[in-house]
Amino acid sequence: MAIFDAAQQPRAPGVYLMKDAEGVVLYVGKAKNLRNRLRSYLKTEGDSRPQIRFLMERTAAVETIVTDTEKEALILENTLIKQYRPRYNIHLRDDKTFVSLRIDPREEFPALEVVRRVRQDGARYFGPYPSASSVRDTLKEIYRIFPLRHSAVDRCRRRGRPCLFHQIGQCSAPCHGLISAADYRRLVSGVISLLSGRHREVLDLLRQRMQEASVAMRYEEAARLRDQIQAIEQTVEQQNTVRHDGRDQDVIGWHRAEGEIEVSLLFFRQGRLSGRRSYSLGWLQEESELLEEFLVRYYGREVPIPDEILLPVAVEAQGALAEWLDERRGRRVRLLVPQRGERRQLVELAERNAAEAWRERGSRREARVEILELLRNKLGLRRLPTRIECFDISTTQGRATVGSMAVVIDGEPASAEYRHYRVRSVAGSDDYAALREVVGRRLERGQSENLLPDLILIDGGKGQLGVLAALVDTMGLTDFIDIAGIAKSRVFANARGRKVERSEERLFLPGRKNPVVLGRGSAALFLLQRLRDEAHRFAIGYHRKLRGKAQLTSTLGEIPGVGPVRQKALLKHFGSLQKIRAASLEQLEALPGLPREVAERIHTFFRSETGSG
Repeated sequence: MAIFDAAQQPRAPGVYLMKDAEGVVLYVGKAKNLRNRLRSYLKTEGDSRPQIRFLMERTAAVETIVTDTEKEALILENTLIKQYRPRYNIHLRDDKTFVSLRIDPREEFPALEVVRRVRQDGARYFGPYPSASSVRDTLKEIYRIFPLRHSAVDRCRRRGRPCLFHQIGQCSAPCHGLISAADYRRLVSGVISLLSGRHREVLDLLRQRMQEASVAMRYEEAARLRDQIQAIEQTVEQQNTVRHDGRDQDVIGWHRAEGEIEVSLLFFRQGRLSGRRSYSLGWLQEESELLEEFLVRYYGREVPIPDEILLPVAVEAQGALAEWLDERRGRRVRLLVPQRGERRQLVELAERNAAEAWRERGSRREARVEILELLRNKLGLRRLPTRIECFDISTTQGRATVGSMAVVIDGEPASAEYRHYRVRSVAGSDDYAALREVVGRRLERGQSENLLPDLILIDGGKGQLGVLAALVDTMGLTDFIDIAGIAKSRVFANARGRKVERSEERLFLPGRKNPVVLGRGSAALFLLQRLRDEAHRFAIGYHRKLRGKAQLTSTLGEIPGVGPVRQKALLKHFGSLQKIRAASLEQLEALPGLPREVAERIHTFFRSETGSG
């Protein structure tokens, strides 16, 4: 049992950090009254949550930070959790990624963008949508009714004629002056009204314009407006399952079972259910404390914040939490705990969804455990591979060498745990040395944080496996970590040389001469292949990014007077090398701090480059 004197703690609001004997932060919590909260941890008799007893057994010290207000404590708690990633705090792993639609009315000719992050940048956001396919369906309807531009205006203007979307009636071609700015603004207003759920307003406006066009004998325009009206009416009819009034709401429900809490969020946008997201949380804190931390962790990210959030139970810092949400959104957010009526029915619906998500997760969990048990038996592992990490190296002739780590936890990808590594100590093309550096850095950090994998998978055969085995042995981790190498299948001709055949993928293990072959279609093989492919994708993406930056910097560096500081300023102002290349002399001169003669050199450099090509 941890020993600390709760009576010596302040009665003020603040944050507390529970640490083990080595000073590693195990848990970060917030309290309105630090003394009362810490005193509650010492009364573990009768507490049904085994995590509390285990946490207290490992806690050797408690550090407190006093704040002026409860809201400051809430913000500080969220910051420290992100910094330390304590083992016993909530770590949200999404079961899916949601997307939203963005449009910035301040642009000359605003366009719709599909985004995964909602930023406080003054633009309008709509969503979230449960899948990319649902967004595509929405965009298909919008472009059919309101033909906004699809591509960047500057790029389209460089074309000799309007794009294909204009030819099929899904773009009004503002880049070629085929629609006035005022008429385009009307299209944008229609899109915003439609996405905001104000269908009647849009229909009334279009009917009025259709009547005016008909009276003026502009029959083609009237027919086009008629088709738009019919398309909107069909769309509204398909989306007529409205459960409540038209405000945006997030509804939270949960299901408690077997030491876990399954949290389900239902997203209602303009009165319609647009999606669901589920999380499985360890049952460590009191219910209200756990819900409060969940809300801070979830809404502390770049996600849409609605008008109302409906909760299953009240939270202690409800006022401070609402104030914090108001600031993040820029408008008022209501936190409600409904007891009756339609809002209560929505919470109960979310709770039923949470129970179903828990049941589904349990079925998937049983299937994943079977796969992990199969891996342990087939590969002769010492323990169940609960955490598997796969490493890959990417380079081009020894330049911009990088490493990547992809992670599977409990049989599911854990993208939040993925890591990039920029190789520092290796000169030239030496994959073995790069692998040794990357994995060594990962294991050193893992030892200090007490977080090591059960199984390390390497994309490669005996050579890579030998490097890894030597490294693990040198670090004294042979008894704690299993290792394996996965080699891609080989393609070869049969004995007559007529038919091309493909071998099975092979798994190499230390101390074993012949590889292990898992049958095609094996779920265990699919898990390892997917992890290998993820590590490769992650490494290639980072390598291309670094290589692109190097190429971009070297191109600008060829221009006299454009050093690292001006390169950074140019990229920040224009956004990309393509936009710098396309910029006019007047646009370059408008960059603050760029002398006219340097602007002329940049303009001349890219014009001569284009001419020579």
